[in-house]
Amino acid sequence: MRVEVDRGVGLEVDTWDGGVGALPFLLVHGLASNRRTWEGVAARLHELGHPVVAVDLRGHGRSDKPDVGYDFETMAGDLVRVLDAVGFSTAVLAGQSTGGNLVVDLAERAPDRVAGVAGIDGGALELVRQWPAWEQCKVALAPPPLAGSAAASLESMLRLGHPSWSDWAVEASMANFEHFPDGTIRPWLTLDRHLRILRALWEHRPSTVIPMLDVAVLLVMADTGDAWAAQKRTMAAELLAASPRRVRVEWISPGDHDLHVQYPVELADLLHSAFPGRPASVG
Repeated sequence: MRVEVDRGVGLEVDTWDGGVGALPFLLVHGLASNRRTWEGVAARLHELGHPVVAVDLRGHGRSDKPDVGYDFETMAGDLVRVLDAVGFSTAVLAGQSTGGNLVVDLAERAPDRVAGVAGIDGGALELVRQWPAWEQCKVALAPPPLAGSAAASLESMLRLGHPSWSDWAVEASMANFEHFPDGTIRPWLTLDRHLRILRALWEHRPSTVIPMLDVAVLLVMADTGDAWAAQKRTMAAELLAASPRRVRVEWISPGDHDLHVQYPVELADLLHSAFPGRPASVG
């Protein structure tokens, strides 16, 4: 389905119906990703009775790509309009990577629309700790120049780097790109827009936001066995100490950053068990 979130800006949305009165989920992908990476999680949540929505953020996937609106305030507003369009008065907001931080931001801006928050190897990303200056972050995390690459080569690299991924996981990840008849690809998200969203993520301070939220927060973190995992453990300990009754942290080991494509059923079962509580109104 298509949801108009602003004049001339429509977002592509997939929906799965659920049981009457069951708790809905809104699934939000990460930076330069797409809604299809949530298909496995959504299908399992649907089996468990939940209504589910997955969305391509502006600039991504099959959604429109306006020149403006790549700040968290605008993108969070887009998600509120998606909730309105599908009839969810409240929902559990689950986001992966940058999408996790975006749903944390939305929970702060519109707490009345939020039944819970889940960050999937995201939500608690605080880039300024590692890169105090924006230019440092920009240099370190700018995406590689993939436009014009052969789709077959990129798919082979994905399979080599993630041997445990299913064929569906690879296919859904390849949907991050526009595919051309000559066999080449181009990221749906342009470099300029990518960097604007990255800047918004760098400016986000979840360490101050999450302890103030009045809903349960689940952080599912990938144990990648590297320095980044150590940094995530430090942040997790801080958030658990600041809000022990509301924050829950679960680790998946070994885990890739894209836990939602690596372990879709297991992650959906975890989301279901973490947010079994009060049903939300579903239109």
